[in-house]
Amino acid sequence: MTAPDHPRRSWSEVLASLFDRRVLALTLLGFSAGTPLLLVFGTLSVWLREAGVERATISMFSWAALAYAFKFVWAPLIDRLPVPVLSRLLGRRRGWLLVAQGGVIAALLLMAGTDPRSALTGMAVAAVLLGFAAATQDIVIDAYRIEVAPEDMQSLLSAAYIMGYRIGMLTAGFGALELAGVLDPFSVVPARDWMLPYGAVAGFGPLEQGALYHYGSWRWTYLAMAGVMGIGVATTLSVREPAHGVTEPAYATAQYLRFLASFLIAALAFFGFFLSADAMVGAIESAINPGAGPVLGGFLAEAARFSAALALAVSVGWLTVRTGLVPREMAVRSYVSPFRDFFRRYGRAALWVLALIALYRVSDVMLGVIANVFYTDLGFEKQEIGRMSKLFGLIMTILGGFLGGLLTERWGVMRVLFLGGLLAAATNLLFSLLAHAGDVLWLLGAVIAADNLSAGVATTAFIAFLSGLTNRSFTASQYAVFSSLMLLLPKLLGGYSGGLVDNLGYPVFFVLTAALGVPVLFLTWRVARLRDRW
Repeated sequence: MTAPDHPRRSWSEVLASLFDRRVLALTLLGFSAGTPLLLVFGTLSVWLREAGVERATISMFSWAALAYAFKFVWAPLIDRLPVPVLSRLLGRRRGWLLVAQGGVIAALLLMAGTDPRSALTGMAVAAVLLGFAAATQDIVIDAYRIEVAPEDMQSLLSAAYIMGYRIGMLTAGFGALELAGVLDPFSVVPARDWMLPYGAVAGFGPLEQGALYHYGSWRWTYLAMAGVMGIGVATTLSVREPAHGVTEPAYATAQYLRFLASFLIAALAFFGFFLSADAMVGAIESAINPGAGPVLGGFLAEAARFSAALALAVSVGWLTVRTGLVPREMAVRSYVSPFRDFFRRYGRAALWVLALIALYRVSDVMLGVIANVFYTDLGFEKQEIGRMSKLFGLIMTILGGFLGGLLTERWGVMRVLFLGGLLAAATNLLFSLLAHAGDVLWLLGAVIAADNLSAGVATTAFIAFLSGLTNRSFTASQYAVFSSLMLLLPKLLGGYSGGLVDNLGYPVFFVLTAALGVPVLFLTWRVARLRDRW
């Protein structure tokens, strides 16, 4: 469960490693990876709320970040398929990285050119494209980080990457909100819209605030964020391709193309069914809602839609292998071997481990989806939200990460994993207190400090736990599965946060998210007991 031991290094050697150009490169690539996350997850929710979009709709936008939860699906393609021209010029990793970063920039430009008041569907499409491109960038950077340096440098490169990632999140959170606030007085919009208050937007319903909406400030903010991504592009063009890249056997171009075609056919089957199954979803909701209520009924209906679409996609993929479209060996290496290895090593305990991974972050992700909307509804200005939740909160998260690392070294992974789960659930109760108190700035700071410190402790222990589960023979594939699984269910549930708030109110909602931490504590205890037998 713990990282393998390495020969002890002197302080002079450690300090010398800090000046290795790969450390700087991973810091900058981490920045490039961290910047898109909040632009599709947190900052966007403030923009949508200012535009008059309802809470339930805003929380559903968090599903655009589900690409992070499904990145294991196309990770094997990135491992095996070369990018025409770019792979020959830059290498496979850098070629894919440049494609992903170009996709992020294009999506941000599309979002900047879209006013959600008049083109909400267009904004949703742009947000999904951003999530997909950003998740692809994560896949490539993870692979690059593992391949560019020997094992004894991985902890240092990981630390550099995480630091850059946090700075990128700070830029996209605090920086973007601060910039949007500064640009508000200078935003140029049509006169009839300049005086348009919240709640006057047709189809969106009344809101509690009375401030004005300025599309221009958000447009220039997202254009600036697209420019910031140039840091990642410059880094990609300046670093070296890993000396030891993909170790899988090479295939003919026709086989690569058939493998890609198989993936696209399965993906089209998934999305085609998912988008055309409204009648099935409506029938399920009608059958469930009288007893379960609209929120639970809607969730169960959407879960059925997703499960059926996934089953169809898997069946289509299986048929492409059976018919010879895709070489069986390529399909097995890509999608079967990593799972077979995991279950072989952990046996029946694997199911407990997977349950823990799937549920560990459910409390804080469900709260995080609605947090910025909550702050806005309480009456805080967006610059106050940026300074407290993004700048101050991120500092607290970094401190919590350092604390979690020290505690993990002293007590071990599982004890700190349990402590992190307990703190993450308990601090959600503080948000209920804030909901009763209203827009009290010092209390907002105290709640954010406690929440982010606990999140830092929990995240550090959780990453250590996931790293210990990974077999280095399948590092990229298995870690992509673990990191995807840890976000899948929380983000699916998080899409209903707005509906739950509308039905229950903020205080009860926060108590509910805290209660979701109880089964996590049980699973942590159970896995800790099973770990002694591994």
